[in-house]
Amino acid sequence: MAEVKAETGAPVLRPRPLSPHLQVWRWHITMATSILHRVTGCGLYVGGLILVGWAVALASGPDAYATYVGLLGSLLGKLVLFGLTLCVFYHMANGVRHLVWDMGKGFLPKTADFSAVVVMAFAVVATIVVWAIALLTGSA
Repeated sequence: MAEVKAETGAPVLRPRPLSPHLQVWRWHITMATSILHRVTGCGLYVGGLILVGWAVALASGPDAYATYVGLLGSLLGKLVLFGLTLCVFYHMANGVRHLVWDMGKGFLPKTADFSAVVVMAFAVVATIVVWAIALLTGSA
């Protein structure tokens, strides 16, 4: 509530508190996982657009589809798809972590740090395994 000046009776507004900034906080792994969860969520939107582009190319005929698949099969296309695979696995694993938190478990700092490491490790290992299988079967 605003304070009132005694002499004039006019309201005096106090300065609004400033929110802590990244320069104030010490970086820690759970902070990084929170930021990465948001980043991978945005990456999945890009993946959705790529999927829509694939469907449009499929509906547009064999020439458009061949061009689109050729673009996805290029080095840059594979790099983007690798990044999207990493986004899917990270976002999924961190979503499971959040479900555990919703049950009221895993909030102790050591447990939260450990689960953050597990999420990151799972995302990297699962992505490498999927791409290794794709390379070995000739799908990539």
